[in-house]
Amino acid sequence: MSFRIINGRIVPVDVPQQQGSVNKPARSSDSFKNVLDTEISKTKEVKISGHAMERLKRRNIELDSNDLQKLTDAIDKAETKGARESLLLYRDIAFIASIKNKTIITAIDGDSVKDNVFTNIDSAVIIS
Repeated sequence: MSFRIINGRIVPVDVPQQQGSVNKPARSSDSFKNVLDTEISKTKEVKISGHAMERLKRRNIELDSNDLQKLTDAIDKAETKGARESLLLYRDIAFIASIKNKTIITAIDGDSVKDNVFTNIDSAVIIS
């Protein structure tokens, strides 16, 4: 399945985008558990900042659902260790992520990462 990044959120391509209200009220047929599970899953989504999206586009870096899941798992792992800002190394790409906000702040490809110094991070996660 393919995904697109729209307004910093990862959205499956085959899901039509609604116009109008972003938050629609729960239908009476929705159970509390379904609504709760949906809201909890939203908090686990990795967001991608506008700056990171621009970097990904400019460098022709495409991420599929498997890549996004690995980044999510890495952020969750860093969070359990008390990290706040992390360097995530995945394939030949370096990502800087805000762990608290579950947001990818920037992305740097292999060619640009050489001779770079990363500051204001407190952890690094190497993703296999």
